[in-house]
Amino acid sequence: MAFHEQEGITAIVEKTLADRLGLSSTFPSAWITLTVHSSLAAVGLTGAVAQALARNAISCNVVAAYYHDHLFVHEDAGQRAMEVLRDLSATA
Repeated sequence: MAFHEQEGITAIVEKTLADRLGLSSTFPSAWITLTVHSSLAAVGLTGAVAQALARNAISCNVVAAYYHDHLFVHEDAGQRAMEVLRDLSATA
């Protein structure tokens, strides 16, 4: 995935590809896909997930695709993020 902004280009790529292309990486991430089928017009899912992660000091970047939301958290926080999301799912 790539975003062209005035300041430059942000790309979300697998590390092996970034290395092969000689690209520097600044946010090595764990990629978490929410398995719930979420509508692009749904209200509240992203906010609930972000709040749960924030309460646990986990930063998160979200990409909403057509069928699922994809979360990118720092690779060191991946396991903890999964625990937080499982707890959130159990209480929802």
